Parts: sequence; structure tokens; C-alpha cells
Amino acid sequence: MSSPPCGRRSHEGSTNLSESDSDDEPQLPLNQFYPYIRCALCCGFLIDATTITECLHTFCKSCIVKHFFYSNRCPTCSIVVHQTQPIYNIRPDRQLQDIVYKMVPFLEELEREQMCNFYKERGLEVPKSVVISSPSPVVLRRQKKDNAPQTVFTIPPELDVSVMLEFVGAEEGIIDYKPLERRYVRVSGEATVRHVELFIRRKMELSPTCQVDVVCGDHLLDHYQSLKDVQSSVGEEALQDGLLVLHFGLVLPSHS
Repeated sequence: MSSPPCGRRSHEGSTNLSESDSDDEPQLPLNQFYPYIRCALCCGFLIDATTITECLHTFCKSCIVKHFFYSNRCPTCSIVVHQTQPIYNIRPDRQLQDIVYKMVPFLEELEREQMCNFYKERGLEVPKSVVISSPSPVVLRRQKKDNAPQTVFTIPPELDVSVMLEFVGAEEGIIDYKPLERRYVRVSGEATVRHVELFIRRKMELSPTCQVDVVCGDHLLDHYQSLKDVQSSVGEEALQDGLLVLHFGLVLPSHS
């Protein structure tokens, strides 16, 4: 649930901010902090501040989730957050949200009131987390931590294989490629070696003429093999600290 446009509250917020400061402290208008406490999608103050792990840009939770329905890129810098499930690469930023609530008077109370009205107008039971008044900061922090695993950011059970990709080098003549920045990925066991190859090609921006050979242990893997089959067939030799280790190299296609 995003906040109203910032213009409705900016003047009120700056007035209270100035009154709360002592005469000896520098007084800054609230609008100087807008780039840090406003959502670029709805132009309101951040509500449920949520940060993209790939680029660290922050938005309202509801705004960025809706944005990912039709795009997998960051609205600010256009980086690809995730090829298929960008929502897996966002995290709640509770420290920033606490800062926003402290800087903008009455924002937290207004948001809680709007949430209560939302549920009541639809005949739904108001969640306890909405109506609870904070008895003490310690209890409130503990409740937030208890609720954290129930958010959308938990890793789904179908992503049951953790893979470590080890680059062993490129054949002479292959020079135009990017380094693989992310060596660790979590995927479904039903994914095939072909999927791994496509991931490597995209991240390293490989030429179509370049061939990717994937090896597990002493076994050169076929494209059709699933990662679950690879792990079961190679056995303990394939694992390192619970990770499926895949070595890959770049070669030029053989011409027979």
C-alpha cells in the first residue's frame, strides 16, 4: 500500500522537523532528503521500504512488486534483476523504513489507519500486526523479526539445488568475454546442463561461435542431463560444502 504523493506531506514534515531541532543544530528542509526517502515509482514516502539486491535501489514494496509483473529490470537503472523471478532478488529495508517514519511525522500512524480502513471496508479481519500499538521498541523489533520469514522473500522449495560454477579457462583465440561475477546460483533440480550453459552465455556475453563445456568431477556433461541426475550419478565427488560444483571452460567448436 503506497503512500500519497509526497507533496501532501512535505510542508508539514519540514515544519515539525525544524521545531524539534534545537537552535544550535543546523536545520534542513525535509525536501532535501526526498531522493533518499521517496519511492521513484509512486513519488510518495517509502512504505515497506524494499531494496533490490543487484543495484541497491529502494522502492515501496507494493510498487516494486507490481512493477515486476511486467518487467524484470530496475525502474531506476534498468539493470536486469533476475531473468525469470526478479522478486527473489529484493529484500525489506527496515532500517531505512524506520528512518522515514522518524523523519516524517504521523506517517506511520496514517499508514496504519489506512490499512485498518482497507480491511474493514472489505469485511476482512484486521491483522494483529496492523492494530497493535507499540508497547515498547524491544517488543516491536522482536515482532518484526518473527514475521520476517513469512514474507515473499523466502526461497521457494522448488529451488532445491545450490550450484557453484568454477571457470577453468578459455581456449586460445577466445578473448571477448566478460568474467562471471556470480558463481553461486540456486536452481531447480529439474534444470538441465543446457540451462546452466545458457545462464553462462548470457552473463559472460559469449559469442554464438563459442562452445561451453561443463564438467562435474571427471565427467563431461551432456546438455539433456538434469542437475538432480548429475548430483545422484556423480555422488559425493560432485559436492563441496553442500554445493554442486560444476567446472566449465570455453572452447572453439571442432570442425570435422
